[in-house]
Amino acid sequence: MSTTTIRKSYIESFGDPSHVSIITTELPSPAASEVQLKVLYSGFGGSDIAMRLGGYPNQKPAPLTTGYSCIGLIAQNGAKNPNFPIGTLVGCLCVYEGQSTYINLPEKHLIPIPSDIDLQQAVALILDWTTAYGMVYRSGKVTKGQRVFIHGLSGSVGYALLTLCKRLGAEVYGTASEYNHAAVRTAGAHPFVYTNKDWIMAMNAIGGAHVVFDPLGFESYDESWDILARGGGKVIGYGGNYNALNGGKMRSPWPYVAKLLAKNANVFCPKSTAFFYVDRDQRTFQPELKALLEMLRKGEIEVPIRKLWTLDEVPEAHCMFNKGPGVGAVVIRVADDDM
Repeated sequence: MSTTTIRKSYIESFGDPSHVSIITTELPSPAASEVQLKVLYSGFGGSDIAMRLGGYPNQKPAPLTTGYSCIGLIAQNGAKNPNFPIGTLVGCLCVYEGQSTYINLPEKHLIPIPSDIDLQQAVALILDWTTAYGMVYRSGKVTKGQRVFIHGLSGSVGYALLTLCKRLGAEVYGTASEYNHAAVRTAGAHPFVYTNKDWIMAMNAIGGAHVVFDPLGFESYDESWDILARGGGKVIGYGGNYNALNGGKMRSPWPYVAKLLAKNANVFCPKSTAFFYVDRDQRTFQPELKALLEMLRKGEIEVPIRKLWTLDEVPEAHCMFNKGPGVGAVVIRVADDDM
């Protein structure tokens, strides 16, 4: 079997950013049901940090290569894959290995990417914006005039939630680092600083939120429940990365997720909860990603790129994640778009 020489990010063992390096290795030819993709861009976010620390739910053991999403060009086809000609531009929720110059992927998970859109923005849609889309339109069912509260307004998912909720006519509140308040105000939100807890009193003073999106988890779920509208509202948890992103001791999120969902046991309470996640095998995933790609192509949404790193800079990206001003997605440029 022939092989391709590749470069990729590599987490040798769990720990601080010093455990991340860029290595050269060999990738075998794709299996019959796979294609080999030349990766152009990969996403970078909280999942990378949590995996590096060994705290992402049900993740692989180290060593591993992160990169939950990618966009690239078909370089080789497996024997049973006639659908994508060589050079076709596609995207994938790959979960691992996105930060590799080449990657073998099951053909069934590939999504054609329009050639006339910004690929840096498009790669952020694959995980972060599909997560936001599903929460806004399906789980939260956000409607015009509702009060929505979003933790992490300046992050990639948070900014996507803000954008989609504003498109629906909701009034958006939330938390963000103070140096990002001007940017999220410009986008139409009312920001608070998370740590001083002023947002709890402020939201209750105006009647509470109809929907709260909470990626922090742990004790934050109880605070989010406390700011729901008295006549009924919903807390939607996702991620649960507060400790990992802020340097705290790793804790399992599952007891807190179970506690969140247990609040639904009181059938007489007008408030409710849900925990949301995206999986590439969900029947909703591809249609929702295609809808977002079309919105981007038509100019109906814009994905701000907070930082663009190269593959060689991935170890530095781990050091600098969640530090300094800026809103939106962090993207890794893995390779140039020549075949």
